[in-house]
Amino acid sequence: MTVYLDNAATSWPKPEAVYRAVDRFMREVGATPGRGGHRREEEAQRIADEARAAIAQLFHAPDPQGVVFTLNATQALNMALKGLLGRGDHVVTSSIEHNALWRPLKALERQGVAVTAVAGARDGTLDPADVEAALRPNTRLVALLHGSNVLGSILPIAEIGAVCRQCGCLLLLDAAQTAGAFPIDMQALGVDLLAFAGHKGLYGPHGTGGLVVRPGLELETWVEGGSGIESALETMPVALPARLEAGTHNAAGIAGLLEGVRFVLEQGVERIRAHETEMTALLMEGLREIPGMTILGPAEPAQRTAVVSVTVEGYAPDQLAAVLDQVFDIATRAGLHCAPQAHRTAGTFECGALRFSPGYFTTPDEIASAVEAMRQIV
Repeated sequence: MTVYLDNAATSWPKPEAVYRAVDRFMREVGATPGRGGHRREEEAQRIADEARAAIAQLFHAPDPQGVVFTLNATQALNMALKGLLGRGDHVVTSSIEHNALWRPLKALERQGVAVTAVAGARDGTLDPADVEAALRPNTRLVALLHGSNVLGSILPIAEIGAVCRQCGCLLLLDAAQTAGAFPIDMQALGVDLLAFAGHKGLYGPHGTGGLVVRPGLELETWVEGGSGIESALETMPVALPARLEAGTHNAAGIAGLLEGVRFVLEQGVERIRAHETEMTALLMEGLREIPGMTILGPAEPAQRTAVVSVTVEGYAPDQLAAVLDQVFDIATRAGLHCAPQAHRTAGTFECGALRFSPGYFTTPDEIASAVEAMRQIV
C-alpha cells in the first residue's frame, strides 16, 4: 500500500465528499455558472457562489465577490502581479520564492518593474526589518510566499503586513502551501491579495485555485473574453469576480473544491495544523538519527509547514526518491521543486533535495515506515 508523502505537491487522498461532488456535477448538473438560462445553470451558479462564500469564510476575506477562480495558484499570482504592476513600480519579494511568483516577477522586471529580493537566512527565515529596509518611495507591492515548499519555513506575515500598512504599499500572499493547513486571517494580517491552490491543503481537484482580492482594489485584466454578463461591452465588466474570470469555469472542479473547503472548515484548520505538525515532528525526529542526513529549514516543527526536505551525504536525491518509490512504495519528490531560489538560499542548488510532505491523512505508522526505509537505504 502506497505511503503518500507528497502532499506539498498535491494532497491525496481527498475526502470522499470531493469525489462525489465532482461525479455528481458531471453526471447531473453539467452546466457552466453564468452561461445559460435554465435550472442546471442556476445549480452551477449556486455551487460557485457557495464556494466563494466558504473560501471567504476560511480566509476571513471581506467580500465573497472578491474570490476569483483560477486554474491554480500560479495563474492567480500572475493575475495579481500583472494586474497591478507597471513600468516604474517597485516590488519587494524574498530569496526563497517558488517559480510561480519568481518567474512572472522576472518577466515584469524585463518590462521596467524594479524587483528587490530580500535575502532570507539559510533555513528560510526572514526578518521583517529587512523587508522594511528594502522599501522605496515607489514600492507598489510586497509579494511573498507564506510557507516555503522546500524549507517549510513560515514567514512572519503579520509583522510584514503591519509594515506594509504603515508604508502604504500592498501585500500579496502566496498561500499555496498554507491554505487549509495554517490559520489565515486576511484582515488581521493586512493581506490585500491572496493566491491559493485548490488541489493542496483545500483538498480540491486539479485545475482549481483562486485569487482573493480585497474590496476597492482594482486590477487590470490580464486575459479577456466571455464573462456571462454585460456581453455588449467590448471590455471586461468592472465588478469582481466577472472582471477577472474570462471564459468557461472549471465548474466540476469548483464543485469538488467547495466540498474540500467545507471539509477544512468542519475539521478546523487548527486541528489540521496540529496533526500535520505532529507528523512533521515524528518524521524529523526519526530522520535525524540516520547518519549523513541533513534536514533543511527551521529546526522546530512549530516554525514550519509539513515539509521536510533532506540531503544525504553520498546519495543523489532523485536516486533516493526512485528507491523509495520502486522498492518501498513511498511517494516523495526530489530535485529543485520549482523553487531554485530557495535552494540557492539553502546551499542545495547544485544537488537539490529529497522532500517528504505528510498531510492530514498521514498516520504515525506511515511516518515510521518512511523513516525505516531511509534507514535501510542509507
